[in-house]
Amino acid sequence: MRRVFDPNNPELMDRPQPVSAELEADLLNLVSLNRHFGSHRLVRRFLQGWLLPDRCYRVLDLCTGAGDIPRVMVDWARPRGITLRIDAVDANEATIEIARKHSAEYPEIAFSRADVLKFESADSYDLVICSLALHHFADEDAVRLLQRCRELSHRFVLVADLERHFSTTLGVWLLTALLYRDPMTQHDGRVSAERAFSFNEFTALAAQAGWRDYGHARFAFCRQALWLEGRDFGEIPIESVLDGGLPSPA
Repeated sequence: MRRVFDPNNPELMDRPQPVSAELEADLLNLVSLNRHFGSHRLVRRFLQGWLLPDRCYRVLDLCTGAGDIPRVMVDWARPRGITLRIDAVDANEATIEIARKHSAEYPEIAFSRADVLKFESADSYDLVICSLALHHFADEDAVRLLQRCRELSHRFVLVADLERHFSTTLGVWLLTALLYRDPMTQHDGRVSAERAFSFNEFTALAAQAGWRDYGHARFAFCRQALWLEGRDFGEIPIESVLDGGLPSPA
C-alpha cells in the first residue's frame, strides 16, 4: 500500500476555520478514539517507565489537538506526587480554544498557537511528545518534526502514530461507518489511514532525522511509536520549577 498524501488537500480539521460545533464534535470523537483504542494507554505506559514519584518535569506536547494527551498525563501524575508543567502547542487557533475549554481544571497545561516546525523555547524539556500527528505532514516535514522533537528535549522523546496497513484501513472504515459517523471524523479518519506511514517508513524517517539508539515498536490497535530516552542532564529541583525558574541544559 502506497502512502497517499496531497499537501494541497489537508484534512478538514487542519483547515483554517472558526470554532464550531462540528470541529468540537470531531475533536471529542478523537479523544474517544484515543481513550478506547490505545493512544492514552500507550502514553501512560511510557510515563510509568520514565517519570519518578515526587519529581517535577517540564513537558512539551506538539500538535496537541483537543489537549487530551496532556490531560491524561496530568491525571496520571497527580496521584503519584509528580508535578508536570506542560506546554501544549497546535497550529489551529480554533482547536487551541476548544482544548483550553476542556482543560479548565488543569492549570498545569499552558496552550499556545504555533507552527510546530518552527516552535522555539528558551529552555529544553524533560519530555517532548507528539501523538497521532506525523501523518499530517509531508515526508520532509515529518523528518523536520522529528528533528525538532529531538532538539527540544534533553531527556525523553515519544512520537506515536498510526501504522499504515490493510488492517488499519479496514478498522478505520468500520469505525467511521458504524460508530464515529460525524462527517468530519469520517472523512479525516479515512484520509489519516491513507496518509499514515508504514513501519519501515517510520524507521526511515527517524534515520533521516538523525535519531540514534532509539526504540521503535508496534502497539495495539494499529499504533506504532518511536522513542528516545536516557539523555539526562540532571534532575530539576521541584522548587525551581514551582518558582518559575528552569535551568538551561549543560
